Amino acid sequence: MTSPAASHSPAATSASTAALASKFLGAGLAGLALTAIGFFVSHNSAGVALSYVVGIAYWSAVAIGMLMLILIHHIMDSGWSVVIRRQFEHGLAAFPWLFALFIPLLISVRLQPGLVWPWMDLSHEIHGGHTVGTDVLYLKKQSFLNPGMFTGMTVGFFLVWMWLSARLRKASFTQDTDGDTKWTFMSRRTAAFGIPLNALALSFAAIYWMKSLEYHWFSTMYGVWFFSNCIRAALAFGVVITCWLYARGDYKGIFNVNQFHCLTALAFAFVVFWAYITFSQYFLIWNANVPEETFWYNIRETGDWFYVGMLILFGHFFFPFLFWLSYRRKSTRGPALFISIWIALIILVDICYNVLPALKDHHGEPLPFLSMNLVWVLTSVVGIGGICVWAYLRSFATTKLIPIRDPRIVESLTYHEATAP
Repeated sequence: MTSPAASHSPAATSASTAALASKFLGAGLAGLALTAIGFFVSHNSAGVALSYVVGIAYWSAVAIGMLMLILIHHIMDSGWSVVIRRQFEHGLAAFPWLFALFIPLLISVRLQPGLVWPWMDLSHEIHGGHTVGTDVLYLKKQSFLNPGMFTGMTVGFFLVWMWLSARLRKASFTQDTDGDTKWTFMSRRTAAFGIPLNALALSFAAIYWMKSLEYHWFSTMYGVWFFSNCIRAALAFGVVITCWLYARGDYKGIFNVNQFHCLTALAFAFVVFWAYITFSQYFLIWNANVPEETFWYNIRETGDWFYVGMLILFGHFFFPFLFWLSYRRKSTRGPALFISIWIALIILVDICYNVLPALKDHHGEPLPFLSMNLVWVLTSVVGIGGICVWAYLRSFATTKLIPIRDPRIVESLTYHEATAP
């Protein structure tokens, strides 16, 4: 008898996903076009550019989280996750496109320094009538915060992510053909050095792209905060993908309830991890009560930003935490899909909360959240997301549904809770 996985040839998957891929590509191009138009016609081009940073950071977080989950899978030699690993490998196809989509921001660094990151313009006026170029805090950080370092480091981040992705994808996809276990060992070696490399890259990316928007602020937890959102975003989209594949029949007989529960239980664990990291950052800054640290929260606890913060507190932790407590909700596709989409949206709000208050008025106060033209956040997220999903579907149509010759594929296909370590 032919196995369910064997029926998914590259030709069959390509035929079934081509129309969907075209739709996402069209939506992505339309979103990018609208964002570009908005940049040139809007009276607040900096706001449009910051919205684009939100889109880049959000979809990069999804791809980085998928990469980290694959690396963790290999370093732990996990069995249950083999059947879902292939979908994360397809998600890595977004990295070259994310790099290409970041290029306009790198161009703006040269053509309009200070448009997005104020410290790039030494004549930019800050509080007290001083300029960035005369600010002692900037002068102390100038060797790290300068356009050359920013550009070089950003290129380096994407090269690391694309290189690790290429190694993992090559090993997994080639093993489908020859079944050689050397590819499994190659993936494990990649994971051994890839985890610290990815950890450094995502931490510095978060610092450069988001934290440096308000370079006076200090936080030693910021990279870990971004890591937690990366993993949560990847797991949320993992649930969405598995539900989509099951609904159209691909995963029937392959991805069982116990595997699905493991995926959602991991998502539940990172709800708690995110809360721990976020609370720790807030508590340490509140307890120290140093002005260079507390101002970041002070400006986010006034006006309507306070309500955004409350939405993050209850929507990012309390609601998902209480929802995931039920075994039924973790093992049933409908409720799990709902809360995963909710988490994916709240992660976007969290990134907005970290990025958009950098847009200040003439008094140095952040613009009210509801006064911003949030349509540019929407066009940026849809535009960049459309390209990323198109890249995923394009890769999806080129390989088997699951790693059919992975040494642990049989264990994964027959996985049940009694065999879990």
